[in-house]
Amino acid sequence: MPLLPSPTTTTAARLPFLPRRASSPLVQQRRHHHHHPRLLPSAVAAAASLPPPPSPDELLPNQATGLVAASQANFMRVIVGATPRGREEHLGGDLLCVVRALLKKIRRRVLVGDRVLVGGVDWADGRGMIEGVFERRAEVADPPVANVDRLVLLFSLDQPQPEPATLTRFLVDAESAGIPFVLVFNKVELVDDQTISYWRDRMKSWGYDPLFLSVDQKSGLHALEEILEGQTTVIVGPSGVGKSSLINALRSNQNISEEDPIHKLVEQNSKWFGEQRVGTVSKKSGKGKHTTRHVSLLPIAGGGFLADTPGFNQPSLMKVTKKGLAETFPEIRKMLAENEPSKCLFNDCVHLGERGCVVKGDWERYPYYLQLLDEIKIRESFQLRTFGTKREGDVRYKTGVMGVKQAEPRLELKKHRRVSRKKINQSILDDIDDELDEDNWFDVKQRSRKR
Repeated sequence: MPLLPSPTTTTAARLPFLPRRASSPLVQQRRHHHHHPRLLPSAVAAAASLPPPPSPDELLPNQATGLVAASQANFMRVIVGATPRGREEHLGGDLLCVVRALLKKIRRRVLVGDRVLVGGVDWADGRGMIEGVFERRAEVADPPVANVDRLVLLFSLDQPQPEPATLTRFLVDAESAGIPFVLVFNKVELVDDQTISYWRDRMKSWGYDPLFLSVDQKSGLHALEEILEGQTTVIVGPSGVGKSSLINALRSNQNISEEDPIHKLVEQNSKWFGEQRVGTVSKKSGKGKHTTRHVSLLPIAGGGFLADTPGFNQPSLMKVTKKGLAETFPEIRKMLAENEPSKCLFNDCVHLGERGCVVKGDWERYPYYLQLLDEIKIRESFQLRTFGTKREGDVRYKTGVMGVKQAEPRLELKKHRRVSRKKINQSILDDIDDELDEDNWFDVKQRSRKR
């Protein structure tokens, strides 16, 4: 069966957020039945308030809503969360989906963790097309995951050893995301108690209270399980610290019965949702090797998910601004709180020892703060020169019948405009003048030869 729905049951005729031709009588009829859009694909910065997903009674026979649980190449796995009446047996199953071209044109990214509308569903083959994205509660840039409830920053005490600069970048990135997070140190079996006490005291001086565990010996996992219960959690950290091993350990501790829909989902799609491949640490460099290739949400008992993500050693910090960097350091927040009601003399103080600054430089991570501040200044200066102070969005909205807003891609300036007749005529005249000039030059040359 084809993936695309037939013209008589097309989703574009039912959903007002999709661009359509006003001349279609079917479209006009549908518009009068729906006063408000269910979905409004927009840029991340759009401030529009999006409604919740539709109820099963509002879904067409070939529609469903669900959660994007995995992404690989051009395909996505969607766990079905709601189906039309009569299709309840597919709840908890999964659909192999592609993304509709319109969402790509308006640069509406579909991320793992998104709640989406799937249209053109072939229930027999388990295929469909993602046609809309619902509102996101939160979004993580590195790695790209939506609707995250908690972050786990995972490092190891040895093989590889934690680097303060890299640890600071991950902490700054987590602080800027605005999502609750917990700092965890793995591989405690490889170090002595003195090393553990050293890192515990050092992290407390930074403003954090980390957890220490051993995935290899299955110790210290219970405290982390209580924190992550019933939530969508993203585990991030450098390669080789044991992210995939931690996920396998947390999932193996869950007593999932064979009657649970999660058990069926894992059994049928072990390549996507099964046990994660575990690698080793390079003996030459002392760093981890990349074993996870793509982002995926792995279901666990209790309705929660664990996100396994590719390891990376340097978060980009693209969302951290020069003015907002100080808020990502607990040490600076503490110094500012201790000096209240006194504040820095200048409102735009970036705490470089300026006159009237209440933030002193006698704390451990101050050099890292200065280094990141210089990096962000260079990036913002480059962005200002490249894009300027104003930049139009990639999407524009047109208000249609009954006040319904429709999203459509914004065309690039002068790229899709028709060339005016004046310019065409002028170009023809220029070509004629050039030919006349060439003829005159030829006549003059012939006359000179005769002489």
